[in-house]
Amino acid sequence: MERRVIGIIGAGVSGLLACKYVLEKGFEPIVFESQPGLGGVWTHTPETTKLQSSKQAYQFSDFPWPSSVKEEYPNHNLVLKYLESYAFHLGLLPYIKFNTKVININYCSVQEGEDDFHAWSHCGGTTDGSWSNPKGKWEITTTNAAVQEHPEQGHQVHEVEFVILCIGRFSGVPNIPDFPPNKGPEAFINGIENPCTLLFRNLHWSVPADSSPFGVLAVLYLSRFSELMLHKPGEGPFLSLLVTLLSPLRWTISKLVESYIKFKIPLKRYNLIPAHRFSADVTSCSLAVTPENFYDRVEEGSILLKKSKRFSFYANGLTFDDDDATAPLETDIVILGTGYKGEVKLRKIFKSPTFQNYIAGVLNSTVTLYRGCIHPRIPQLAVIGFAESYANLYTSEMRCRWLAHFLEEGFKLPSIKEMEKDVLEWEKYMKRYSSGGACVTALHVWYNDQLCKDMGCNPKRKKGYFAELFQPYGPTDYANLTPGKKIN
Repeated sequence: MERRVIGIIGAGVSGLLACKYVLEKGFEPIVFESQPGLGGVWTHTPETTKLQSSKQAYQFSDFPWPSSVKEEYPNHNLVLKYLESYAFHLGLLPYIKFNTKVININYCSVQEGEDDFHAWSHCGGTTDGSWSNPKGKWEITTTNAAVQEHPEQGHQVHEVEFVILCIGRFSGVPNIPDFPPNKGPEAFINGIENPCTLLFRNLHWSVPADSSPFGVLAVLYLSRFSELMLHKPGEGPFLSLLVTLLSPLRWTISKLVESYIKFKIPLKRYNLIPAHRFSADVTSCSLAVTPENFYDRVEEGSILLKKSKRFSFYANGLTFDDDDATAPLETDIVILGTGYKGEVKLRKIFKSPTFQNYIAGVLNSTVTLYRGCIHPRIPQLAVIGFAESYANLYTSEMRCRWLAHFLEEGFKLPSIKEMEKDVLEWEKYMKRYSSGGACVTALHVWYNDQLCKDMGCNPKRKKGYFAELFQPYGPTDYANLTPGKKIN
């Protein structure tokens, strides 16, 4: 029997996981990767870049880090080597088409007149939310990324039954701030030799580099007990009341952690204490690890700190639009560490304006995806790796498990109306705790419980009541996850 073809776009962490899990279910994956090697965003990072989550959290559930890696936060080279070893160990490389850039994807309905997606009751126009009889196929148009001249001459079209977008949100379209006319980078010419000035707009909490990420902090913020202090999507009146009763404890925990960080890091000396609580950065995925020796560099003067609401360029550097009449900064080089517009890249990959409008809900970084994977009104397609957590590899693996089980017809999706209702519940949570961003860090156990229940798995992975309540959850807890039987 001919295997059904699944198109996977991107060979980063999420793409490798998607390839592994659909391959295990008997599908034929084709992974399209624009770069000459795998690794996604890690192929673009400097060698000094390190993980912002510990290796205990950033690991495949069935493929631990080698014992030779002693660092708690491995660097660029170690991460790439780990990802490459994973792909080689599982035999994923033959399924990856390197130097293959996807131009766009286009959904083609098998039945004429199936263009009224608004009229569908279930995703894909089915009557029961299954995937056994898809009504259309996706066409993936690609080009050879290694060819610089006339790339349009090398366009190819690949037909697949399902598409998994693993293009991430931290690459592609740079998030360059908007500047007034003649005050953008084009106005910058040259400057004089200066120490490095770190310019920032907002303050965030960061964890000391020598702290144990899976120690006390993990118990306080990555356990079932910690989630009892937060309102959750779809919670009942008892859990809602419990959140109210535990709110003083949540405030106390945040204050204690902040006191510890201020003891370890000289935030007060440099006026770097955020106005918001530490817990707010946890729930919004804004927490970072302080680079080693960072404040030693600040102390010696090789790194200068400057807070500004707005800045512009002029011929010799930067000017600041603050109320304190700050003098211009002369500089030789300006590096914009302002991230990427991953949502723009996600929208542009669709050829259909209808699907572009559907996915445009992601533009404000709120959740528009059911279970963080499926857009209710876009058929035969999933997005993996767009919503954030404290360790994206860990979350992506859970989502890929869930998706592969669905593709195997292990469960059916709810109706579009029910999925959109669930999405709205999660959106309320995101707006309440994570400034509208799609971050599941503070509720990652609750979120994984939902995936496990869909798959017919036992969501409780610990041994004993005390361990289940207070021990932090991580990738290895789901190493032997066994989904239930397929639906009839």
